[in-house]
Amino acid sequence: MEKSTEISSKFWNLPQKPFEELNRETLFLDDIISKYHIEKKLLANIGDIKTVFDGGAGYGRFSILLAKQGLKVTHLDISLPMIEKAREIAKENNVYDNMTFIHGSLEELTQFKDKEFDLVVSFDSPISYTYPKHKETLENLIRICSKKIIIGVYSRLAWTNIFDPAQKYKYILNKDADDPLVRWTVNSGIKMVKDYKPDMESAKSLFQTGLMEKYEETIKKFTDGAIPWPISYSFMPEEIIEIMEKYGLKNIKLAGPGALSRSIPGEVLENIMKDNKLKKEFLEFCYEYDNQKWVAGMGKDNIIVNAEI
Repeated sequence: MEKSTEISSKFWNLPQKPFEELNRETLFLDDIISKYHIEKKLLANIGDIKTVFDGGAGYGRFSILLAKQGLKVTHLDISLPMIEKAREIAKENNVYDNMTFIHGSLEELTQFKDKEFDLVVSFDSPISYTYPKHKETLENLIRICSKKIIIGVYSRLAWTNIFDPAQKYKYILNKDADDPLVRWTVNSGIKMVKDYKPDMESAKSLFQTGLMEKYEETIKKFTDGAIPWPISYSFMPEEIIEIMEKYGLKNIKLAGPGALSRSIPGEVLENIMKDNKLKKEFLEFCYEYDNQKWVAGMGKDNIIVNAEI
């Protein structure tokens, strides 16, 4: 097993992870925008779909949505706590019989046959966590797909948090929430901004290599007993297109959920969220705007890619 896989496994198997993931769409507007975008895209692409593979499916954010449409969904995740939460939610939504749950990693997909699934999806960037096998992982996801593939990967053009430690602040919906990220951003991130000076060497390195820190540094942290953030590879938009074209995929489309919201002041975003009618109109406008190829790499975190076999 790759060290990077071990790190991902230890990190995502922390018992608090399902709780943290479940809360995202109640705490942060950028996560609401992303979820809305992906849900709308999925529902627009299932007309001829019967079977689905969701790789890195977590607590079932999208696998359960697809199962509720009557599709047969294979839900794979590296985290047992996530799978247990997904099972629980699937039973609550009466779709448990439409789902198959598998504990495993995206780096190992040999158990699945070529073109086994009509639709293959993978969101919240688990492909990026498979570095240094990220390209092989993407190729295998294409291999097991027979009709359509829709995935999300980290965007190398979106990592502006190197320049703004409080970049998540304007998206917080409840600044009094007990969520660890909310508390850190409110209590520490904002205070850091005044005197913050970005590490330009780190910024240049990420832009050149796609890695937030050197591979060896993360491995050392893990070996020394820490549980670091998983090694994450950020793709350039053209890099994804090249891989898709290499395997003959057609109608390749890229999107950057959150691109529009980057340019909007936090106070305006807060006003939008307080008006239900405006919120609905705004999310729909974001979907149209963020689907433009010109902003595909500048979404909040991810590039969303959909293509046909």
